[in-house]
Amino acid sequence: MKIVVIGGSGLIGSKLCAILRERGHEVLAASPASGVNTLTGEGLDAALAKADIVVDVANSPSFEDQAVLDFFGASGRNLLAAEARAGVRHHVALSVVGTDRLPGSGYFRGKILQEKLIREAGIPYTIVRSTQFFEFLGGIAHSGARGQDVHLSPAWLQPIAADDVALAMAEFTLGAPVNDVVEIAGPQRQRMTEVVQHYLELTGDARRVVTDPEAGYFGARLEDDTLVPAGQAWLGKLDLESWLERQRAVAA
Repeated sequence: MKIVVIGGSGLIGSKLCAILRERGHEVLAASPASGVNTLTGEGLDAALAKADIVVDVANSPSFEDQAVLDFFGASGRNLLAAEARAGVRHHVALSVVGTDRLPGSGYFRGKILQEKLIREAGIPYTIVRSTQFFEFLGGIAHSGARGQDVHLSPAWLQPIAADDVALAMAEFTLGAPVNDVVEIAGPQRQRMTEVVQHYLELTGDARRVVTDPEAGYFGARLEDDTLVPAGQAWLGKLDLESWLERQRAVAA
């Protein structure tokens, strides 16, 4: 099959393309660098010619509220219209667990719009909502930093390694469209404060995590279960320690 991966040069996209190629598929890693721009529509028709499946793992280059909304709106409309013209049989998109429970976040509002466009496009689809990546724990710590303290919500977190995200995306890409949302998460559910404190300790960071129920999450207030799967989920195998070992091995 021909599979086009939008955002194919990014963190998840590059790993996903490698897995799909290993499984014998023709894979096109599409991005502005390769002449495919979903914001403008440039190169889309040529890239999607004879494509069976399109996987969208692209992300907004800016996290400012309006910029995120504009990106997912324009990108989604252009991509889905091109897929309809090409006769694509399965659209797969990477989204975020809790998207529909955190409208106070500008980023999540962008993902809500993206998902709405997918549902209304008439193309068979699978929306894969993932929990936060281990790769983002440093950013979460930075967002709550106040001197040597890190103020974070005690809400539940169930982070997943990017390698496991790519594996899950490959499995759902090659499966039949579910025309619904599926959720993926890491193997362990812990309080955000506990996960980030453990991460800081394992990486030699001396800062101390402070439990702060009023602490926002990138501008939004969390409920206890906002960022974890609501029901059954596909679970990755890598825990925090295993992920860090793999990261260090790659860097060595």
